[in-house]
Amino acid sequence: MLNKRKNIKVAVGISGGVDSSVAAALLLKQGYEVFGIFIQFWAETIDGKVRDNICCSLEAQQDARRVCQKLSIPFYTMNLRAPFKENVVDYFIEEYGQGRTPNPCVMCNKQIKFGDFWQKAKALGADYIATGHYAVIEAPKNKLQKTKNNQKKRAKLIVSKDMDKDQTYFLHQLNQEKLSHVLFPIGKYKKPEVRKLAAKFDLPTAAKRESQEICFIPNGSLSDFLKKYLPLHKGEIRDYSTKEIIGEHNGLALYTIGQRKGIGLGGGPWFVVQLDIKKNILWVSKNVDDLGKKELILKKVNWISGVEPTLPMNVKCKVRYASDFVSGKIIKENNKYKVIFKNSVRAVTAGQFCVMWKGKECLGGGEIS
Repeated sequence: MLNKRKNIKVAVGISGGVDSSVAAALLLKQGYEVFGIFIQFWAETIDGKVRDNICCSLEAQQDARRVCQKLSIPFYTMNLRAPFKENVVDYFIEEYGQGRTPNPCVMCNKQIKFGDFWQKAKALGADYIATGHYAVIEAPKNKLQKTKNNQKKRAKLIVSKDMDKDQTYFLHQLNQEKLSHVLFPIGKYKKPEVRKLAAKFDLPTAAKRESQEICFIPNGSLSDFLKKYLPLHKGEIRDYSTKEIIGEHNGLALYTIGQRKGIGLGGGPWFVVQLDIKKNILWVSKNVDDLGKKELILKKVNWISGVEPTLPMNVKCKVRYASDFVSGKIIKENNKYKVIFKNSVRAVTAGQFCVMWKGKECLGGGEIS
């Protein structure tokens, strides 16, 4: 029996971590023609020396190379420093400067990993790209098949088997064109299963720990990073309940909605509830209920299907990656998308993304305005 995948070339984004390593091994086992690409992102220069970006440090590159050697597949490096700086880092700094809280991983996936990476991999002869993301793509069995509305059947982005690791939140800006040439080999596995597969394949990354930090801030100090790139101006801290001045902040970019630590006030706990950019005022409260919101407005909404669903629609939402699922309703009012929550949701933050699911399908999402 002929292997139908033998001549299908897949470029795997090899990061030097266990997930992408197993993704490459699984594709190879399934019969694809696989090659690994290690992507080089922007890294900060300090005192004339380049500080490692976590995702593309020398150690990570060496691990990625060793994985490819173990699997006997070609290994390449790809320089995406310039587009990463422009589309991820500059966006990140600009958003904080406007009193918003960005999500660099969402933009990296949209612009870099499934944008620039695909274009360059395609030029190298790839039919698909693959990554170690925890997600599942449910492709239509017959692309020519039509729905009841006489529309083409579309690919769906489905939550992974491991809900604790699921990354559909970070992938919600993908569209049909991007999904058509992407593979997520580990989406149907749980993390412990991925670890076992790595050991089974005898991969050098089987026991490697993973980092949760922002990749271009390897020391984990967001405030130190922002102080280098943004003009910060001290201003008043006011009590949200009494309106009284109770302290001085060090620059609004250093704070985010819901923040409790690092405010510098006694007699707390205090929570950041509002950033007034125009007046340079940081509003705080001891009452955690002041963080609650019943609705939000979305901008730059992306529907993964490429078609706006019939609204209003009841959905499951997340207002940030680490938050719990909440019930809500998406409506369109005055040509704007609004999400109305069943119960009050805390720490709804401008600049973050509100992502929506119907059952296990990720419908898409947009930026909180």
